[in-house]
Amino acid sequence: MKLNKLKRWFFVMVKNTGIICLMILVLTAGCASMSSADKTQRQERGINKLVIHTDKGKDTINKNIYGHFSEHLGRCIYDGLWVGEDSDIPNTRGIRNDVVEALRRIKIPVLRWPGGCFADEYHWKEGIGPRQQRPSMINTHWGMVKETNAFGTHEFLDLCEQLECEAYVAGNVGSGTVEEMQDWVEYMTSDADSEMANLRRFNGRDKPWRVKYFGVGNENWGCGGNMSPEYYADLYNRFQTYVRSYSGNRIVKIACGPGSENYPWMTTVMERSHRRMNAISLHHYVRGTGNWTKKGSATQFDEAEWFALMKNTLTINPLLKNNIEIMDRFDPRKRIGLFVDEWGTWWDTEPGTNPGFLYQQNTIRDAVSTGIFLNAFNNHCDRVKMANIAQTVNVLQAMILTKDEEMVLTPTYHVFEMYKVHHDAVMLPVELQCGDYQLGDEKIPSINVSASKDTSGKIHITLCNLDPTKSAELVCDLQGTRPSSIIGRALTAGAMNAHNTFDNPEAVQPDAFDKFDFEDDILTVTLPPKSVVLLGIK
Repeated sequence: MKLNKLKRWFFVMVKNTGIICLMILVLTAGCASMSSADKTQRQERGINKLVIHTDKGKDTINKNIYGHFSEHLGRCIYDGLWVGEDSDIPNTRGIRNDVVEALRRIKIPVLRWPGGCFADEYHWKEGIGPRQQRPSMINTHWGMVKETNAFGTHEFLDLCEQLECEAYVAGNVGSGTVEEMQDWVEYMTSDADSEMANLRRFNGRDKPWRVKYFGVGNENWGCGGNMSPEYYADLYNRFQTYVRSYSGNRIVKIACGPGSENYPWMTTVMERSHRRMNAISLHHYVRGTGNWTKKGSATQFDEAEWFALMKNTLTINPLLKNNIEIMDRFDPRKRIGLFVDEWGTWWDTEPGTNPGFLYQQNTIRDAVSTGIFLNAFNNHCDRVKMANIAQTVNVLQAMILTKDEEMVLTPTYHVFEMYKVHHDAVMLPVELQCGDYQLGDEKIPSINVSASKDTSGKIHITLCNLDPTKSAELVCDLQGTRPSSIIGRALTAGAMNAHNTFDNPEAVQPDAFDKFDFEDDILTVTLPPKSVVLLGIK
């Protein structure tokens, strides 16, 4: 009997009879018929079993989990998104056409701007009116370079309209005033006969924009003012009072939450301000070995560094669990959304680039890390309602890299393209038992997964094999459904550091995947090493 048929037979028998001891007999018989080499390899991989409850989904995966973040940092805005109307690079009102088209292909749902740390030194009135008359400033957080304010409120909201995505504006609490924040919201969203609305009209925009999301400060425990949680919570309560909903625009007010494991911050801000917020943020960056001063290269690393990133990325699961438990104490009805509005990998900048610009490559390693993050957000979608990867273009774990008129899509971009099937789908509960990926004395689970069902009834499973050297055989019990057809795609590469460059822009991209078989409700899959796999099941 072939091994895959043996596995399927075993699952059917266990489901129908509940005789657990049969598993040992069947697997022993199967291993006995294999060569000693196959047996050793199978023992190393372990027995990977997945149960997907296709008939028990109840929570919806908010498409905003697949959101993005654009800060006035390095070449994210200038060169990445904005080139100006006079540029030879094809553009629409100064915004790059190629980048807009690429982001539309992944159905970008929401874009956060202008920061980041930059948000709490940004004064919006300097970024409106004729560009040649806008005052410049020094970007003190990111390279001490001149900020021309050529890209401001009108340009950002034009970009969101071109992308057909929601706008998420981060307000200035660190160095701004209540009046400044109040005026900005009125300027953008009011249709009244008022000073701010008329100023917008004078600057060329008659009707107000729709601005759904507004953040009251950013990282106020750090670059946004080095505040205590008590002080910030009191400021939040004051500032948010003046973030008003005008002319039918309903604003979601977002409080500044913690960075990674700063649980006292989450506790204090939730305790003092939960009645006045609609959402609270969480930031979480990961790296390999090393420290935050020397984070390691994005492209030059060994398996120990690969393993370290996978291990560090998996910390997102307890981090979400612990923060959600705190939120549940003050908001048991889950009215308040958890917005992970900055997340991703963070490496040393590429050689020869401005260290304040945070320009880094990303590889298949970053792609697998991305899959783990997104699976975690999917699986916690009862509370996680938005996430924004840092950042969209040319900064940190970017979707897109640009050089003059050229554009490259990164492996991370391709994961977002594959995972767009989860947008607004119903999350399906999963139970995974898998072998370990072990390196030296350390080990972590080798497989990571999430699943959903869309409005047409189609099921999608996204799987990550964290092991860069070994494939993983997985047997999946699709409880509640019997597939009629399955299609697959896989993102993988030969080398751990494979990445896309301007000379070789398609080195890493998804391919058709067919290393699976199914019979009745039992699916068997062989996941390639270092891979992200998507299965679509009808």
